[in-house]
Formats: sequence, structure tokens, C-alpha cells
Amino acid sequence: MPKAAYYLTHPQRRTTSVVFASPHSGRDYPWSFLRRTALNEHSVRSSEDAFVDQLFESAPRHGAPLIRAGAPRAFVDLNRSEDELDPALIEGVRRSGHNPRIASGLGVIPRVVANGQAIYSGKIPLAEAQRRIETYWRPYHEALETQLSQAHVMFGQAILIDCHSMPHEAMDAMARTGVRRPEVVLGDRFGAASAPEIVDRIEEAFTAAGLVVTRNTPFAGAYVTQHYGRPSRGRHAVQIEIDRALYMNEQLIRPNGHFEAFQQLLDGVIAEIARIGRAAEQPLAAE
Repeated sequence: MPKAAYYLTHPQRRTTSVVFASPHSGRDYPWSFLRRTALNEHSVRSSEDAFVDQLFESAPRHGAPLIRAGAPRAFVDLNRSEDELDPALIEGVRRSGHNPRIASGLGVIPRVVANGQAIYSGKIPLAEAQRRIETYWRPYHEALETQLSQAHVMFGQAILIDCHSMPHEAMDAMARTGVRRPEVVLGDRFGAASAPEIVDRIEEAFTAAGLVVTRNTPFAGAYVTQHYGRPSRGRHAVQIEIDRALYMNEQLIRPNGHFEAFQQLLDGVIAEIARIGRAAEQPLAAE
């Protein structure tokens, strides 16, 4: 089993209502899991948001906590509801209505990785799925909820930045001749998960860094933004998808020669996003 459900890095002093999270960057693949998968150790990583946690590791230096997954996405998907169980994978689960994520094999316990590659050659027991949820999914979300609640108490609002990466080919359909293809997609569930002025400022931070930004297409946000984004209650959630080709070799799953420069560029973006959370009330207490 993966060693930890999550890793939480606190700032020396909490100065912003922003919380950064990376639910798909876990890369602790236990041998007990790898020996059961139909994929090799390289292919099973294809749906992982590799190195995203490293890209955002400077968040605590800007006064914001950073929570990152301990378990890999192929093992348990923290950006799904705990009840999104796939009857095609998990024994004893009944079909109940149509859920496109489950139908495509991307439930809370995924059946496939990128390009529809099957993770297993058969089904897994329901007890095993429940154990993964209890051991990894719930602790991660309890920790995330705690950070957001603390931010709301201290600053009068909470802003969740849900950090992800996307395959370069994901934007092929939006690429037009003579126009730079989008490099960052911001997802706020078409305005349902965050106040527009917050998304505007996040977009400004990326565009000021020279990146091309689009919103909600093709990624509007999944469970995390849907569940935690409650703008009317002072809780905002924005998903960020970054083109992997900017910082990594997607085929080899390794940082490319631009990684450190891109990490430094993102540090400035992170600083600007953290400033958004300082526009609220001053903190009632330092953490």
C-alpha cells in the first residue's frame, strides 16, 4: 500500500486564504499493486499528473498550505466522489444511472489509465475498493476540508487552487493556425465554483507570465471543484490544467530541459495567486 494518504506542507506563517492542492501527483506505486496490474510500471503512470507537486512546491513560501496526494491516481482518484464506483471493475457494485466518468473507466477506483488502457485483467473485490477509499480518499479530503475551514475562519473566505496537468494533445482541437494554442485551462464549472473576479485575477497572473489561458474547455473541473466551490458561502474552487509539454517529456515521464525555468516562472504566478487571498480580512491568528 502507498505509505501515506497525503503530504501537507504548512507555511511558516499563513498569510493568505488560498490553499493549493495536487490530487493526481502521487507516485508511490506499491509492488502489491504493480504485480496485479496488466500494465508495466511506465504505462501505469500515464494518467499521473507527474511533477505537478514540484511545480507548486513554493506555495508555502508565499503563505499558503500545499496538500498533495500520497497515492497515485491509478490506485485511487481523489478527484472523484467516493461513491463513483465502477460496476465493470468492482465486484458487487450495481449500475445506478449513467455517470460519464464511471462509464469511461474513470471512477474513484479507475479501471483505465490514459488512452483507455485497462489497469486490471479482471475485477477487484468491493472490500479492496472500500479499503482504498477509507485509507487514502477520506484522509485526503478530511485534511483538505480542514485547511479550507481554517482559511475561512482566518480570512473570511477560502480559495482552493486544484492543480493538474494535461497532455499536450488535449488542446489539439483548439489549436488554430497562426494563433498560440492554450497552455493553461482554468476550470470553475462555468462560474458555479468561484466568483468571477477571483478567476479573472488568476487568469491575469498566468497571462502576465506570458502563458495563453482559456477557461472551462475542455476541462471545467470535476469532483473537487464541484464539491468545494461554494461562492455564495465564501468558498471558491478553481481547477488549473497546465500543458505537460511545457516542463516534461510526456513519453519518458521525465522533466525536460525547461523544467527549472518553468518552475521559476510559476513561482511568480503562485505569488500573485496568493495575493488574491490577502485581499480578504487580515488573519485573526497566525498559524
